[in-house]
Amino acid sequence: MSTAADALRSAVTLHGPLLEQTGVFGGNALLLTGPARVGKLALAQAVAAQHNCTGTRGMYGEACGQCPSCRALAAGAHPDLLLIEPRATTTTGKVARRKLIPIGAVLEARDKGGEYDVHVFEFLEVRPTHRRRVVIVNGAEYLGQEAANALLKLIEEPPHGALFVFLAEDLRSVLPTIVSRSARLNVTPATDRAMEFALSAQGRPADEVLVAFAAGRAGVLENHETVHAALAGAAEFTEALGVGLLTALEAAERLEKHWDPAWHPEALRFTWRTLPPHQRARADTALEALQAALESYASPSLSFQVFALNLRDALGHA
Repeated sequence: MSTAADALRSAVTLHGPLLEQTGVFGGNALLLTGPARVGKLALAQAVAAQHNCTGTRGMYGEACGQCPSCRALAAGAHPDLLLIEPRATTTTGKVARRKLIPIGAVLEARDKGGEYDVHVFEFLEVRPTHRRRVVIVNGAEYLGQEAANALLKLIEEPPHGALFVFLAEDLRSVLPTIVSRSARLNVTPATDRAMEFALSAQGRPADEVLVAFAAGRAGVLENHETVHAALAGAAEFTEALGVGLLTALEAAERLEKHWDPAWHPEALRFTWRTLPPHQRARADTALEALQAALESYASPSLSFQVFALNLRDALGHA
């Protein structure tokens, strides 16, 4: 995974014109919308850098990258930045079936399970170390009604002039009360040329496969090592399916051990992109069945074995 500094540089390279707008924004809340992994979080962090920078701004109004505030943000430890995201696990440690940002993220007294180390109200009670406290809500569509209502009071009269930056994939799923109080900007995928330039700016070699897989989404570049591993695993697994039943089952076992639900499903579909439509459709159905089984806490080992068998059938190897 790239560093916070790399992500900030990518945000400037890929979304400079948007930073021109956010740099002069004087309101209390921004709402950044766009597809998954398009770079909304890196852009939000670049906005936080802008509003705390004490140096000379760049051509797009981006933060200088050199002042104490910029150095703290690049190091991933800025005292004036709070990131709030949906809880990822249940109290028993299993993956949460339904994403939710509960009231406990906002009020410490309501965080019975201790899921959040820092709470919004607590965070905003303290004066900024640099210029402005910034709260990034990554997944505004997952705000519970109670949490959203509590945040509305803060948005309307933010302590110490704090800034809220809400991120969402689907604007229609964001509560209207949040939308109506926020200035909205749409974050769109970048061109392949811009993605290649972003790789170059990070000191990385050209990578046609990574750029093709990214399809303009900056978040893919930020996770390039993880993505490469997922693509390699998907290709190895798919190739093993045609060798023989035992080889396919062994490959399924390896895939299970390295399975990353954030990247492997997409990596598999990318690997299958050249298959005939009817085979690709059947492979997608098998993958959806695997994901459903894993989400329902079925036996992972058995689920991957069934997945391999279904795929062999879908691809005509059975």
